[in-house]
Amino acid sequence: MTILPFILLSLFAGFAVPLQAGTNAKLGSLLGHPLWATAVSLFVSSLVLIIVILLVKAPRPNVAQLQEGPWWIWMGGVAGVFYITIALLMAPRLGALNFIMAVLIGQLIISIAIDYFGLLGFPRQLINTQKTIGVLVVIGGFFIATR
Repeated sequence: MTILPFILLSLFAGFAVPLQAGTNAKLGSLLGHPLWATAVSLFVSSLVLIIVILLVKAPRPNVAQLQEGPWWIWMGGVAGVFYITIALLMAPRLGALNFIMAVLIGQLIISIAIDYFGLLGFPRQLINTQKTIGVLVVIGGFFIATR
């Protein structure tokens, strides 16, 4: 099976990130505070998610398994609140491109650490020259784009 569909879906997911930052920034200005925009965004996300769960007929979760999970499984929700709030505050100040490039660099740096140390259940992967050059090219692109 080709990875092209997975790459295309990931590309479309990438389209959503600056759109989310821009729409949430406007929402925050209309509501009067960025945290209200974060709350509304997550509420709408929850409603859409419930509809999707019902449409795909996802099986009920195994809640008992949560007790056996590591402490850090809850950090995804914390990260989501942090990202949404920072995005709606910073995207209007930096512009969509600069904001997303800074986010991308942050994602690349933490991804290298996650892979190298095998964090969060990911298999350990060595850092090689190609990966290092790839990240440096993106960082270089950021400096070129922000000048």
